[in-house]
Amino acid sequence: MQILDTNPELYFHLQQQKLIELIRAGKINEALEFAQEELAPRGEENQAFLEEIEKTVALLVFEDVKNCPYGELLDVSQRLKTASEVNAAILTSQSHEKDPKLPSLLKMLIWTQNQLNEKAAYPRINNLSTAALEDPAI
Repeated sequence: MQILDTNPELYFHLQQQKLIELIRAGKINEALEFAQEELAPRGEENQAFLEEIEKTVALLVFEDVKNCPYGELLDVSQRLKTASEVNAAILTSQSHEKDPKLPSLLKMLIWTQNQLNEKAAYPRINNLSTAALEDPAI
């Protein structure tokens, strides 16, 4: 996915969320393997990622993970935070790729009408909100 290619932080947070979900499901061996293979290389590249990995893996040490220092990672709010980050990235990518065309078209219409005013009589749009054509005054 193009969004993940250009946003390594988002990709990391999605991977971190996957690790959290494995821990939540009690899949300890799978969680450790995933952390080693997928997250550890990212931690070597980025100190902030390493700190987040350490916090997440620390959940494996505590018997009562809900009351451990990083128990908030298992809260629904963590899922919502990750989901919000994904949504924001999608919306940002769409607005950059697809600028709204209407403002540009309206500017072009006004410019064209101004150019034509000097050269010809034509049906003109004076009210942009209704787009009603008005016959030229001859």
